[in-house]
Amino acid sequence: MIFGVFLLRSVKGLTKMRERNIGKCLLFLLCLNVVSSVVIAAAPPTCPADTGSDCGSDSGEWEGEFFPGIPKIKYEGPSSKNPLSFKWYNAEEEILGEKMKDWMRFSVAFWHTFRGTGADPFGAPTKTWPWEDGTNSLAMAKRRLRANFEFLEKLGVERWCFHDRDIAPEGKTLEETNANLDEVVALAKELQGDKIHLLWGTAQLFLQPRYMHGAATSSELGVYAYAAAQVKKAMEVTHYLGGENYVFWGGREGYQSLLNTDMERELNHMARFMEAAVAYKKKIGFNGTLLIEPKPQEPTKHQYDWDAATSANFLRKYGLIGEFKLNIECNHATLAGHSCHHELETARINGLLGNIDANSGDPQIGWDTDQFLMDVAEATLVMQTVIKNGGLAPGGFNFDAKLRRESTDVEDLFIAHIAGMDTLARGLRNAAKLIEDGSLSDLVRKRYQSFDSELGAAIESGKADFELLEKKALEWGEPKVPSGKQELAEMIFQSAL
Repeated sequence: MIFGVFLLRSVKGLTKMRERNIGKCLLFLLCLNVVSSVVIAAAPPTCPADTGSDCGSDSGEWEGEFFPGIPKIKYEGPSSKNPLSFKWYNAEEEILGEKMKDWMRFSVAFWHTFRGTGADPFGAPTKTWPWEDGTNSLAMAKRRLRANFEFLEKLGVERWCFHDRDIAPEGKTLEETNANLDEVVALAKELQGDKIHLLWGTAQLFLQPRYMHGAATSSELGVYAYAAAQVKKAMEVTHYLGGENYVFWGGREGYQSLLNTDMERELNHMARFMEAAVAYKKKIGFNGTLLIEPKPQEPTKHQYDWDAATSANFLRKYGLIGEFKLNIECNHATLAGHSCHHELETARINGLLGNIDANSGDPQIGWDTDQFLMDVAEATLVMQTVIKNGGLAPGGFNFDAKLRRESTDVEDLFIAHIAGMDTLARGLRNAAKLIEDGSLSDLVRKRYQSFDSELGAAIESGKADFELLEKKALEWGEPKVPSGKQELAEMIFQSAL
């Protein structure tokens, strides 16, 4: 009986304690809810930019983050294991008296980054980003543009590039197409603000069926005129956005067969087209650099601006050498049977190096794969030329590179660009080490030291004729030829990597 009374009193006591604790918990949860409501009300929208999002404004344009799970990318150093960080690219760090960001002048290519689908000649698209709605409408174009500028801000890149038809849809008429472009460009101007700059713009003169025979080299007069109108508009909007350069890539300016082609006439037409572009540039007061981007073939069998040397010859032949520079793409160099270093040096010694499309190809694949440059040795050679050139400004490094077909996560966009930027940053650091060490440049200087003589100076100044050179050859007899020391040069180079 006593035990029963004790048990009853204990149960009643526990009940009262539980009631008090429940009351305290309810009060705590109520306070927490109030605080959470205040914090949430004060924070900006962070819902994902997918087509099912309710983050739209009254105007129908999405507001919020396109990359809510991605922080602003920061430099953490070579020991970092964080894939969303820079290991070698430190924007404000000075190398050879210039900040890294000024040596690089990195740019994001809108077409690969925001219009790339993963499709290839053998397979359908493999990726659709969360913000895509499956249309090519003006509203979708504006949404992509907002994603582009958020991407730039989080990546810490201050420049971008575009093709006209990538950022705005083509209409039923040229007038409608131009109006679409104007509307999107007005938003781009707003989003650029004072921090983001347009490295270059260009016209897409290869995708639409009207350009199947070329644009400036088309056999059809109407197509030539249409292409001129499209370039005119693209130059205008590039100028409006403060573009530092304007690019001509003639993907279909070439031929499939010479049997049905008047090559001389097509080259003359292309030259007249370029002359008209120069004239219009000056008429509208555009001070940017006009750039030609060489490529040997694809999609045509033979493209007229095959490589840097061919392009330089074209410019000289038609009196355009002072009006254009070259935009060298590394993958195009390898398609032409050259190294990227060769093409850059050819452009540099001709005074034509204006910009670099930073990418690479695969030696086992015979087409333009547009991969991100990941080869540190190649990046070091590239940066050697850039340093010799005194930099690239007003050009820069544009990442004309795309994710692999199998890379389908949104974060892959960041990882690819981070890796490409780090690779070129390592190349810059290595090139600076080689210059500061001096061993490689000293080896090259010694190899040509026989020309550091009175006769050598006469040859290099054009004052030594064949009679003088014959006299010296008879006087000296059989020349002694020293070693070229190629293996030593390669050893020195590799030691910097």
